[in-house]
Amino acid sequence: MARERLTIPNQNVRDYAHELAYTLARQQLAAIKDIQKQCRNSGTEYIEAEKVISIDFLNQSYKISYPDGEVFYKDSEETVPIKDKILIMDYFTRASGTPLTGKLITYKELHDGLNYFDVFHKRGIQPFVTFFGEKPDELVRTAGIFNGKPADYGDVAVTINAFSRVPVTIALWRGDEEFGPEGSILFDSTVSEYLTNDDIHALCEGMAWKMVRALKDRR
Repeated sequence: MARERLTIPNQNVRDYAHELAYTLARQQLAAIKDIQKQCRNSGTEYIEAEKVISIDFLNQSYKISYPDGEVFYKDSEETVPIKDKILIMDYFTRASGTPLTGKLITYKELHDGLNYFDVFHKRGIQPFVTFFGEKPDELVRTAGIFNGKPADYGDVAVTINAFSRVPVTIALWRGDEEFGPEGSILFDSTVSEYLTNDDIHALCEGMAWKMVRALKDRR
C-alpha cells in the first residue's frame, strides 16, 4: 500500500495560521442566526440594505459582509491587513454584551495570563516604553490620532477604545538616574468577554506599532 504524503501549505507557517484563524472566524460569523442581537452585544450596527456590519476599530470604520465575513475599509479600497481582519472578526463573534465594570486589570490577571506575560511585555508593552518612555507627552499627542483620551494612571496615561467594548489604557512612568522608564497596559475586567488572550496580545502589539509609526510620521 502506497504511503500517503503530507501536504505542506505553500506559504510560511505564520501566514497559514492567520489564514486558518480568519477562515474559522468567518465560519463562526456565518453560524450566527440573530445578527441584530450580536450587533447589540458588540456595539456595532447591521446595515440591512447592504448586508454588512458597520464596526469601528482604532478610530477607523470598517464593514463586515454578512454572512460570508469579508472585512473591508468603509472609505478606502485598500486591503485590510489579515491580522486586523482576525481581530475585528474575533471581537464581533465573541462579544457577549457584558457591561463594562470600570475595574482595570493587567494581562497577568487574565486566565493563564501570568504564564505568557513575559512575551506580552516584550511585544506589547516594551515598544511603548522604548519609543515613548523618554518623552511620554508624545504618547498623549499620538494617541489623539486614535481618539485616545488622557487617563489618571502612572506619570502619563491614555485610554483608547480599540473597539466599542474594549478600552485599552496605556500607562508610562518616567525614568530617573537609577531606573529607566516603565510601562503597563490595563484592560476592563470584562475584556475576556470580548477577546481571547491571543487576541489581546495581538491587539496590543498591533496598537504599539501603529502608534510608533504615527509618532514617526508626525516628526
